[in-house]
Amino acid sequence: MPSGPASPVAPSPARWVPGARLHRAWLNFAGRQVLNVIETIHGLGAFALITLGVALTKFNRAASVIHPLISRQIYQAGVRLLPVVTFIALALGLVIIGQTVSLLSSVGAQQYTGTVMVTVVVRELGPLVAALLVLARVGTPTVIELGTARALGEVEALEALGIDPVHYLVVPRVFGQAVAVFALTVYLVIIALFSGYLFAFLQDIPLLPGEYFRQLAGAMTWLDFVLLALKTTAFGTIIAIVTCYQGLARPLRLNEVAEATTRAIVQSLVACVLLNALFIFFFVYLLM
Repeated sequence: MPSGPASPVAPSPARWVPGARLHRAWLNFAGRQVLNVIETIHGLGAFALITLGVALTKFNRAASVIHPLISRQIYQAGVRLLPVVTFIALALGLVIIGQTVSLLSSVGAQQYTGTVMVTVVVRELGPLVAALLVLARVGTPTVIELGTARALGEVEALEALGIDPVHYLVVPRVFGQAVAVFALTVYLVIIALFSGYLFAFLQDIPLLPGEYFRQLAGAMTWLDFVLLALKTTAFGTIIAIVTCYQGLARPLRLNEVAEATTRAIVQSLVACVLLNALFIFFFVYLLM
């Protein structure tokens, strides 16, 4: 029998792929995070350039007001932290340096003591510990203070009076915290090196003081001093820029200040670690 006209084939329903919605949600989340990172880097870069421009063009303007503010920041970020830095330096010396000297002596490798001390304490731990202390003790109050001032309209009041908020609020913190981190690092390294040898001496380690300091002097080069100064001032500048940016760059409500403080701490920490990795790469590249 002749067959009738072929009936149209109904389209098959779209298959539901297991995990497709979860995969799409993960891509959306990753995309938002990437966009947030790019936006944060763009904002921080623009804020840093604005701060640099104001610092170069207005540093000597209203010097009778700005220079005492810089001294005050050095006191708050440096002098006030000397007791806790002394404690941390003694702990580093006793726990890390003393144990390292004892271990090297037990395996007959005392000749590497200076190299290990310079690498661990001078190049890495000293700058990072000093920067973290300044971030915790000074950076956090900076975000709270500036964020509260922005939320209450005090920043707009400064602008209405013809006062540049960046010149008055940011520039002194940048200079003060950069100097403070550098000075605290030098102080911490000196105390840690002395206390570490004292702990080793109390353990009757056969390493004379003259030999210990001769090894330290032999392990350090002019590049260590240059990179130490650059690294510590960069850490202080980054902490000041990030904390001031989170407190001033966007309008805040009082209930948003805590969240801005958390962002500032995380971003400062990540930026300091990445910068430290860049310095390590630069140092290794120069030595090769």
